[in-house]
Amino acid sequence: MDNLLEIRNLTVEYKNIKNETHSFITAVDNVSLSIKQGEIYALAGESGCGKSTLSKAIVKLVKPKSGEILYAGENIYQQTKEHQKKYPTHVQMVFQNPYSSLNPKMKIGETLIEPLDINTKYSKNRKRTIIRQVLEDVGLSENCLNLYPHEFSGGQRQRIAIARALVLNPKLLIADEPVSALDASIQAQIINLLKELKTQRNLTILFISHDLNVIRYLADRVGIMYFGKLIEENITSSIFNFPHQEYTRTLLHSAPTLN
Repeated sequence: MDNLLEIRNLTVEYKNIKNETHSFITAVDNVSLSIKQGEIYALAGESGCGKSTLSKAIVKLVKPKSGEILYAGENIYQQTKEHQKKYPTHVQMVFQNPYSSLNPKMKIGETLIEPLDINTKYSKNRKRTIIRQVLEDVGLSENCLNLYPHEFSGGQRQRIAIARALVLNPKLLIADEPVSALDASIQAQIINLLKELKTQRNLTILFISHDLNVIRYLADRVGIMYFGKLIEENITSSIFNFPHQEYTRTLLHSAPTLN
């Protein structure tokens, strides 16, 4: 498989607002990784290790200090204007909290059609067809289109958030802790949904989580982050059965099990 996304020596810093000397905090420290077309790549690590910052750099919500992010072989920060406009249709993100990632003042139909209005010139009929299909793919009916986010459960809201990310038919879906705010039974439904969508839509998924049990079930390959660095990377079975780094072993031993 070819690499769909490649990150080379990426560093992202934030200003330390608590320090009067205006120093910087390194959130992502010289990280390099690649994600192959059609795979689920998981980033694991404790809170604050840089996972979410890395994902935000990929969707251009934060700007790196140095390094490169290549999508389909092209540096996303050196794209032509035409490719810059198309990039959001190729790469979409599902955020952690479905309670805050949906606009409470917008009906679901408005939420789903907005990306199509901004990024396409499709007819109204085609937009409706896309919305109906994406709702079906995430297990929701058209009845939700005239409702507001507060009228849904947490799991339903996350399905809506996933649907919004899929209306543009992206090639890469970034899921940043998409189940951590949900009940355990609902978590399983969303994880299985992502697995089904990967097959149905030939999606490539960057899955970010601190839940190693979920990662073990879902991911093809795993990268372990620690204090902004990618310290270990391998296929999922090797990471869980033969970890090389002491931190990875500690992380695995800390994961709760039925035993």
